Amino acid sequence: MFYVIRDRVRRVLIIQGIQKFLLACVCFLVVPMLSAQPLPVVASFSILADMVREVGGPYVEVTSLVGPNTDSHVFDPTPADAKRIASARLVFVNGLGFEGWLDRLVKASGYRGPIVIASKGVKTPLQLKDAHDHAGTAKGHGTKHSHGAPDPHAWQNLANAERYVETIRIALAAALPAHSAVFEQRAVDYIKRIRALDQAAKAQIAAVAVERRRVITSHDAFGYFAAAYGVTFYPLQGLATGSEPSAAEVVRVIDLIKKNKVSAIFTENISDPRVLERIAKDSGAKVGGRLYADALTEPGTLADTYLKMFQHNVTTIVQGISGKAIE
Repeated sequence: MFYVIRDRVRRVLIIQGIQKFLLACVCFLVVPMLSAQPLPVVASFSILADMVREVGGPYVEVTSLVGPNTDSHVFDPTPADAKRIASARLVFVNGLGFEGWLDRLVKASGYRGPIVIASKGVKTPLQLKDAHDHAGTAKGHGTKHSHGAPDPHAWQNLANAERYVETIRIALAAALPAHSAVFEQRAVDYIKRIRALDQAAKAQIAAVAVERRRVITSHDAFGYFAAAYGVTFYPLQGLATGSEPSAAEVVRVIDLIKKNKVSAIFTENISDPRVLERIAKDSGAKVGGRLYADALTEPGTLADTYLKMFQHNVTTIVQGISGKAIE
């Protein structure tokens, strides 16, 4: 009888051991699979989403609330956007008042995670004493600037993009510390490309005479670009694009073109070009092309990444104000 009980106990122990072994194997296989899932991240608009993808690589899955060729200033969130935020582990925003709809959306979503302000530490053109001329001379960006609010378009200076990248890297490393070294290397490589483009942009623009660096744009999105690269921008509208330009604004811009010998007018992918095209006809100025200020283009097109967008803008501006193509 003793031996029978002993054998039964042994069989039970063996079975339990096999079960524990199988459970350990399952855990060994499942845990890496779970950890290999990319981090769900939400970015407020397409330009910022591209920066996050550059730093995060395969370890992040980025959703952009405001998509390509879409105006963030007049964006109207939907319940689906609230769900996207609710399921995110990190939310990246530009800040500086760019996403006026964000607070309501986050509250509706119930999201309690980190909200990363990518523009943290960036100084606006008005804060840079030597970078803004209130009279609208060559270093300034025209006479129509909203002094009551910060300019949120900080990505229009490539030097600021470096700050964005560093802020993104720190946030991703905190969320996925096991991959922090990868994020650091990707950020270093990305910043190298940003700096190379910055130097090339300055060289291209510097080759054009200062008196020709005067342009008209749809809205006041290029203040940082003006301060960094020495082009004067006369915008038809202010920082936002929520309303149609008035007849008085149109007359003002035509007068500016004639008085300041503006070289070219540029439309934008988020704005109706017809008003500027009419201004060009009435003033005698030429339309120099389309710029991309607040949104990228669709994937697979000419400005579908931040760096491609910036290079396109520089090339288009230089061609428009110089009157000749870039070699």
